[in-house]
Amino acid sequence: MLIPSSIEQTLQQLRQLTQQDIQPQWWLSTEACLKTVSATPASGELLAPLNEKGYIVWAKGHQIQWLSQYITIPDQLAGYPLADFTLRVALTWWAEDAQIYVNGQLKQTGDLFDSSTRLVLTQSAKPGETIHLALRLVSPGHDIGGLMRSRLIYERDYPELDPGFIADEWEVLAKYLTAFEPEKLPDLINLLASIPWEIVGDRPAFDQHLVKLRDTLKPLAKSLKKRQFHLLGHAHLDMAWLWPLAETWEAGERTFRSVLNLQQEFPELTFGHTSPLLYAWIEEHQPALFQQIQQAVKNHHWELLGGMWIEPDVNLIAGESIVRQLLYGQRYFQEKFQQISKVAWLPDSFGFCFQLPQLLSQAGIEYFVTGKLHWNDTTKFPLGAFWWESPDGTRLMTVLSPPNVAGVMDTNPITMANYGVQWEQQTGLQDIFWLPGVGDHGGGPTRDMLTVKQRW
Repeated sequence: MLIPSSIEQTLQQLRQLTQQDIQPQWWLSTEACLKTVSATPASGELLAPLNEKGYIVWAKGHQIQWLSQYITIPDQLAGYPLADFTLRVALTWWAEDAQIYVNGQLKQTGDLFDSSTRLVLTQSAKPGETIHLALRLVSPGHDIGGLMRSRLIYERDYPELDPGFIADEWEVLAKYLTAFEPEKLPDLINLLASIPWEIVGDRPAFDQHLVKLRDTLKPLAKSLKKRQFHLLGHAHLDMAWLWPLAETWEAGERTFRSVLNLQQEFPELTFGHTSPLLYAWIEEHQPALFQQIQQAVKNHHWELLGGMWIEPDVNLIAGESIVRQLLYGQRYFQEKFQQISKVAWLPDSFGFCFQLPQLLSQAGIEYFVTGKLHWNDTTKFPLGAFWWESPDGTRLMTVLSPPNVAGVMDTNPITMANYGVQWEQQTGLQDIFWLPGVGDHGGGPTRDMLTVKQRW
C-alpha cells in the first residue's frame, strides 16, 4: 500500500533518529574473533561485499561464514540523543544454522525456519560503549547462504514512546487513510509538516512535541478502532520433510514447552496446533507435558486444529484415506480432550479435491483454513473468505490464512497493516486473522513477538 511521498519522507526522517542500517558494516571474519574482542577489526579482515539486493551471500553446501561488527554507541543519530535507550539488533538470515555472539558470549541460535530476531544488545545505551557482535552462519546444503538484513534499533520499553514507534503508528494510519479515507490525507500531511526539526537535539522538548502532535492526530484514527486483529499463536510443523522423524518429535516437544512457558508470562496468548499423531507421541513420552496441554485446552488457551491424524495430501490419495485421517484424528481428540476439532487446517497442502467439504463436514468440521493458494506467481486467487461447496452441495466457510512464505510471521505493525488493508479491500471484512509464530520446523511465537504485540 503506497502512501503519499511527503508522508513517507517524514516517517523516514523520524526513523533515522533511532534506527541505523548496519548491513554494509560487516567484516568477513573467523572464529578467532571471539577470543580477541576489541573495538576495531582484526588484521586481515575485509568488509563483506553486498550483492545487488544488499545481501551478504556465500557458497551453498554447509559452508561456514563468520561475520563480525564493532558497534560503538553514538551520542546521537541525526542530532537526536540516544542515552539510556534499549538497543536491539534486528537480523534476517538464510542459514541452516545461525549463532549470534555478543561480546564473545553465545546469545541466540536459529536456522532456516527460525530466521530472524530482534536481540537486545543493552537495556540502557551508554554513548561511547563498544559492543562486539559476531555471527556464525552455515549455508544450506541445497542453497547459498545469506544475511539479508541487519539494523540497530534504539527504542523505549512499553509504555514509553520514541520517534521510531510513533513513525510506525503514523504509517499504519496513513495506509488506512490512503485506502479508505483519502480525503483526510491533507490534514495528516499538514500536521506532519509542523514537526520542529530544529529542536531535535533537545530530546525532552522534541519528544513532548511529538506526543502533542500524536494526540492531535488521534481523531483521524477514529475509524481504525472499527478494525480488529485476532491473533492465534501457531507453529507449522511438517511431520517429515528435510529432517528425520526423530527430529519432528524433538521440535514438537520444544515448541509445546515454549508455548506453555510463554503463556505464564503472557496469559493472553492463545495457541493452536494440529496433528493428533504429535499429541499422541507427547502423551506417551512426555506425560507431564501432555497433562499441561490438556489443561491449556480446558482453559481455552489452546485450540485443537485440523481434526486429521496429520496434515495430509488430499489431492492424490484415495477418499478412504481422507476418511480414516478424520476418523482417527477426531476420535483421538474426543477421547483425550473431550472435544473434536471444528476447523480443518491444511496450510501447506498443494491442492484440494472437490469433495473435501463433504468429507470434512461428515466428520464434524465447520470451517476450512489454508494458506497455500497464496503461493502463486502468476494468477492471484481472488477470494479471501468464501463458501466452498462440494458437488453434493455441502458448504464450508473457508478462509485463506495470511501469506507466510518465509516460515515466520511476526507482529510487525507495518506488515500487519499492509495485510489488513488488502484483506478488507478483498473481503469487505474488518476483522482480520493473524498467526504470529515461527513454523515449518516448529518454534511458535517468540517472546519478542509477544512483547511487540503487548506494546502495540
